[in-house]
Amino acid sequence: MSITKKFSLLWAAATAVSLTACVVKDDGPGAKIDRSIPTNDQVAIKLPQGGNRTVGQLADFYVQTRNITTMFNGGSAWVLILIHTIVQYPVTSADANTYTWGPFDDGALASAEYKLDVTDNGNESYTWALSGRSKLDANAQFEMIIEGLADSSAGEAQGNGEFTIDFDAGKRVNPVDANPNDRGTVGVHYDLAARHLDLHIDSTTDAGAPVKGDYVYQEAADGSGEMGFGAQGDFGGGPALEAVLIHSRWLATGSGRADVAMDGGDTQTKVLASECWDTQFKRSFFAVLAGDPNGVFGAAEGNEASCAYSDAQMPGQ
Repeated sequence: MSITKKFSLLWAAATAVSLTACVVKDDGPGAKIDRSIPTNDQVAIKLPQGGNRTVGQLADFYVQTRNITTMFNGGSAWVLILIHTIVQYPVTSADANTYTWGPFDDGALASAEYKLDVTDNGNESYTWALSGRSKLDANAQFEMIIEGLADSSAGEAQGNGEFTIDFDAGKRVNPVDANPNDRGTVGVHYDLAARHLDLHIDSTTDAGAPVKGDYVYQEAADGSGEMGFGAQGDFGGGPALEAVLIHSRWLATGSGRADVAMDGGDTQTKVLASECWDTQFKRSFFAVLAGDPNGVFGAAEGNEASCAYSDAQMPGQ
């Protein structure tokens, strides 16, 4: 199972939410809640992109960095955009300080319906939950799929928050549209003022073995940044767990460096490899700095002096 497919289940809920596009917006409680949920621009991916490059010359670790940040930043942004979109439309019902949108679905053939509940905590923070109910069972009750907290007390576009996605609950609610490979939970924390995003993945392989992963993304005001992604799971084919970690750093110009470490489990060796790329994302340096006695990763290339960052560095070092 690929960890980078974790957000696919949510598209079913998105299709249902799209029906709200024909509803007229209002200035009720949803408008205030709306301002506490980040917008697309506020959570957009900022990893530099360049032109005039040949695919065959792209740095491998740059491509992996781009793919990882696109999936996790994009997936997290998509959840926030989904909630942000819902609360811009009229509240369906209210009970004291709790407001409900829905239930809604995507038509007569929909196999599930969804609703959003938002509680105003009275301190410019809001607790929210997206729940679903299967239409395949007449006695089905609403079950929470995503729950979160949005805190806007620091000011508009300066807020922070967190949410947790339960993919197993999503499959129980909508087994028809669910990806069978989606399982476990993903916990997300974001801080707009600090330009920070981090995730924790707790899942299993197809065989039921545990897989855990962590992702951290940090961006500076000038567009430079770094990201770290680590996963522990059964990647070596035997019963033991292996650990894989990639740490990437890049300048505002786009040039950067990624260091990858693999250790433990069935690998029986520790491998540390580094790759650098220039402003067009072409490889300028590559070397295996430790391990890989069989030469699986290939021969060294380029000059480390050309790297935007002179040293290999893993998170925490």
